[in-house]
Amino acid sequence: MHNFPLKGTTVVVTGTKITTSILSKVHSLGGEAFAYPLIDTKEIIEPYDHIQIQMARNLDWLIFTSQNAVKVFIDKLRRNGVKPSEYKGKIAAVGKKTAESLEQNGFQVDFMPSVFSADVFVKEFPAIAGSNPRCLFVRGKKAKDTLRKGLPFRIKEWNVYETVENLTTVEPLIHLIQMVEKPIIIFASPSAVDVYAKHVAPFIKVQNVKYAAIGHITESAIHRNGLDVTYKPKTYTMESVIEEIVKKEDANQ
Repeated sequence: MHNFPLKGTTVVVTGTKITTSILSKVHSLGGEAFAYPLIDTKEIIEPYDHIQIQMARNLDWLIFTSQNAVKVFIDKLRRNGVKPSEYKGKIAAVGKKTAESLEQNGFQVDFMPSVFSADVFVKEFPAIAGSNPRCLFVRGKKAKDTLRKGLPFRIKEWNVYETVENLTTVEPLIHLIQMVEKPIIIFASPSAVDVYAKHVAPFIKVQNVKYAAIGHITESAIHRNGLDVTYKPKTYTMESVIEEIVKKEDANQ
């Protein structure tokens, strides 16, 4: 059983397609894994994008807190014929996958917080950011204002994408929950939680589902919607959630 600790377990990821690379990991551990993205991202394209891109080249820091922001930013660079090597400033990233995405696209990450959370970022970043740094936060439109409010200096913000509901997965997810015993649903963002609470939870028996949260902000969103969190790893990554599930499921065997 220990070779396949997730045998008999069904895991569902609900984030954008970027977060679904974990499915093969679940399968390798003997579990069933499904991706039902409840949110999608849509690039925000503005006439002044090229000006923003050029302006960003002269700043001290670019800050990223999501893979989605990295992907859209890279798409904008390519469309405007700009290479990552043209950026002379430093890069800050919240999250291992966000950092990996930046490095895969030719950027060097100079700072990551000890915990992959914006709350921790605002505490640790000022010490290494330099005095009066010129920073640009490349973000989604619904990103929290934690950085703007928590940092002791002003930062510029650039909304490069917006998060939209993906309702095409709602019915298949409801059907799965009704057919499978105690599936584990993983949430990596409050946006996905809100879509679930609005379009899925009213049509299922919530006590038949177990929930996993990546990050305390997502955990709070789950609680706010009247649901319990069974799995909440200290490290805010998808891999850590799976490790947490394995640990608890193994203990229950």
